[in-house]
Amino acid sequence: MKKRMNVILFSAAMALITATGCARNEGTQESGNSKETERDYTIGIQQFAEHGSLDNCRQGFIEGLEEEGIVEAENLTLDIKNAMADTATNAQIADGFVSDKVDMICAIATPSAQSAYNAAMDKEIPVIYTAVTDPAAAELVDKNGNPVGEITGTSDKLPVEEQLKMIRAILPDARKLGIMYTTSEVNSVSAIEEYKSLVGDYGFELIEKGITQTADVALAADSLLEEVDCITNLTDNTVVASLPTILEKANEKGIPVFGSEIEQVKTGCLAAEGIDYIALGKQTGKIAAQVLKGEKKASEIPYEIIIEPGFYVNNKVAENLKIEVPMKLADLAVESFDEISE
Repeated sequence: MKKRMNVILFSAAMALITATGCARNEGTQESGNSKETERDYTIGIQQFAEHGSLDNCRQGFIEGLEEEGIVEAENLTLDIKNAMADTATNAQIADGFVSDKVDMICAIATPSAQSAYNAAMDKEIPVIYTAVTDPAAAELVDKNGNPVGEITGTSDKLPVEEQLKMIRAILPDARKLGIMYTTSEVNSVSAIEEYKSLVGDYGFELIEKGITQTADVALAADSLLEEVDCITNLTDNTVVASLPTILEKANEKGIPVFGSEIEQVKTGCLAAEGIDYIALGKQTGKIAAQVLKGEKKASEIPYEIIIEPGFYVNNKVAENLKIEVPMKLADLAVESFDEISE
């Protein structure tokens, strides 16, 4: 009888231990499941070139994510890479992000958007782009403007007509308007076509110079400056990256250069009817947050643009060139600058 009682007590003890262990395991599992619901994200940011507008897009993108609760070092890991305007490097970056199985690629500028989508299209990795001038020309949307796959974002389409109106108001006697552009950048080719269709309405003759690489900029600038009364920039990545060279040569000849956004005006362009690239980046970050949180797929979100451009002017450049900006126009400036930043 005593032996049987010992067996019963031992069995009861083992049952208690087992039950306690199970309870602990269940608690651990619940804790683990809770942690799993707190999703961490990894985004590869693929920037085509290094210049102010694209840098602002990147900054705005990160800020837009933060406003939606996706914060670097808390629940977000960023892998930021810059192709430095090199096409081969650009493709390698996209392939690397796909190989690393990032949750999303943020592609900044048209060449990056194209290479990122080509690399990710069959891998279920969404691509969110920004600073893409013409998504249709870049074949990122179909003929109806819908995403061609798991890719969407924001466009920095130039306000070409507003730019022409502004240049004519500042330079009433100018006749020949010059543009330098990279022939391989579809965003620039698209913008050139729009300029061609509109310049005559504002009394300009368009003089264009195509380049293929950064090394062509200096020679093309020299040639262009011999033929024109003024120059206007596109959002051409290769040209904008070489803007200091163009401005130096233009200033020597007293020829005004107009920018396409605020950073170009800060660094020495006379004026621009452009968009705020930080705001564009924030807009992109909010789109990205919807996709990351599973609220919508990228293919379900039409690309967006900033509708209203802003007028930016550099008063120091105007003074140096002895150009008077009409008061009516100056009063409309979103921002004006009294010095030239380096």
